[in-house]
Amino acid sequence: LLWLLVLSLAWLGPAWGDSEGLEGKDDDGEVVAEEEEDEDDDVISDELVEEDSVLVLHEHNFARALSEFSLLLVEFYAPWCGHCQRLAPEFAQAAARLRNGSEAVRLGKVDATAQTALSNEFGIHAYPTLKLFRDGNRTHPLAYSGRMDAEGIVRWMQRRAGPSTTLLQDTDTAAAFINAQDIVVVGFFKDLQGEAAQAFYEAAGEVVDVAFGVTKADELFEAYGLSVDTVCLFKKVSRAGEGGGSMVGTPGAHWPASWQFDEGRTDFPVDPAQGLNAAELTRLLRVHSLELVMEFSNEVRPPSLPVPSTSRRVPQPSPSSRSPQTSSRIFGANIPHHMLLFLNKTVEEQLALRDDFRKAASNFRGKVLFVVVDVDGYGATVLSFFGLTPADAPTLRFIKMENNRKYQMAEDAFSATAVRDFVQAVLDGKVKPHLLSQTPPEDWDTRPVKVLVGKTFEQVAFDETKNVFVKFYAPWCSHCKEMAAAWEELGERYKDHEDIVIAEMDATANELENLTIRGYPTLHYFPAGPGRKMIEYRSTRDVETFSKFLENGGTLPEEPPVVTKTPENSTGTEEPSPSGTAEARDEL
Repeated sequence: LLWLLVLSLAWLGPAWGDSEGLEGKDDDGEVVAEEEEDEDDDVISDELVEEDSVLVLHEHNFARALSEFSLLLVEFYAPWCGHCQRLAPEFAQAAARLRNGSEAVRLGKVDATAQTALSNEFGIHAYPTLKLFRDGNRTHPLAYSGRMDAEGIVRWMQRRAGPSTTLLQDTDTAAAFINAQDIVVVGFFKDLQGEAAQAFYEAAGEVVDVAFGVTKADELFEAYGLSVDTVCLFKKVSRAGEGGGSMVGTPGAHWPASWQFDEGRTDFPVDPAQGLNAAELTRLLRVHSLELVMEFSNEVRPPSLPVPSTSRRVPQPSPSSRSPQTSSRIFGANIPHHMLLFLNKTVEEQLALRDDFRKAASNFRGKVLFVVVDVDGYGATVLSFFGLTPADAPTLRFIKMENNRKYQMAEDAFSATAVRDFVQAVLDGKVKPHLLSQTPPEDWDTRPVKVLVGKTFEQVAFDETKNVFVKFYAPWCSHCKEMAAAWEELGERYKDHEDIVIAEMDATANELENLTIRGYPTLHYFPAGPGRKMIEYRSTRDVETFSKFLENGGTLPEEPPVVTKTPENSTGTEEPSPSGTAEARDEL
């Protein structure tokens, strides 16, 4: 048997040698051949492939897509991003509608975590990021500024694909155009190619939910009582005592009373010296296209709530007759402050509070947006954000949108004068924010990971004898859930250290006066000693890296750089770490 084995090896040897000669002189010639074949298979072509009508783009086919489609809206996403996952069906629906409407307008997507070259080229730092590429130009893409739903995306793209305005040449066409819409903007310009008109066209591309017309006809200037270049916003209004509404500036046009606005027409004359600023005009049109008092609604409506037996119930319209969602208009107006009236619309006594609320609102248009929130309807979905329950209605809250600071009256007073005075006091900085705080659990300081709330944060985080590492999280955040096990293990590792505390705080239910949490999870390190120092942790989220950070006093030890040979045809630039390594230091 031994001799038979020797003879077999002697016979197979030349065959292996021939194989090496055919595939390349290498000790592992056969493996090399397979690797070379795999490399050939991995070469990605510039073929354009679709998923649900959305082009799947990468660095090899991106240029081809730009050359084939004059308008290409690209979503840069991360597979794990919850916002991206929620946008995906809306984006696909919009892609299908646009694809059927025009061959020149398409939607595409790029996995920014895998296509790092494209991500770096276009400066992608958040997900999802949408950019519009026009006529193959990849150096100056336009940032998407529309609503993040199918209808908003379609309207935004259609406005850019076709003429943004309708040319109005006489009074009949102008009246028909204005009367056909709920809200209409018409630009009156002596020169339709001048700078003011160009700014108007730019604004028309941004305010996609409103129809825009433009004219230079003298008879229209005269018909609408204008002598200088002016932008006019027309809105349908209801008339007291009439069976319907009318469009101011269009005599004799009557409309259903359900269309409720505060002014029928608002004029924005062009300043002869300063001209027309597109961004400011866009802001003004968005502000004035809103009702003086908005009612909050979104896509989700919870079940109705029981009404107290002592209250009179007001019949409510069927869901099909309710107004469409207003949340995108409320937040899209970019008004910096909101004043909210929480009430139960099924209770007649509470419904009556809207009258004084509206009277107070007229003093603050453009500065403060007044919003009615129905706790028995769509508004129930936002109550927890304000630390409220349906039983708290009626009540008032003021919120600053830049930092989510909330303000509460010492005692709710609903007269127009009281509301007006409270709003002005907040704007003048005379009212302190109302900070949410949970009640600390009884065993909050006996666990390996200490449970902090708003009331206990200061005494723990700024204990001068302790180094405190805090995780600020949201219960619904998927990234927080993924990190939870590592944070618990870290707590176990340091539970017996006298000077190190591992803690966490639900930042959705607890607020701090001098620290605003803008993303989840956020990690902050509060070193021992005087000075109220804070260091934000921005590196890899695993136990070993956390430990290095703690053992090194709130910084990560520098590691020697890895010297590698620069490949040919390389720019020599390094790819930034997705997690980053910088720590930001702030004084609180």
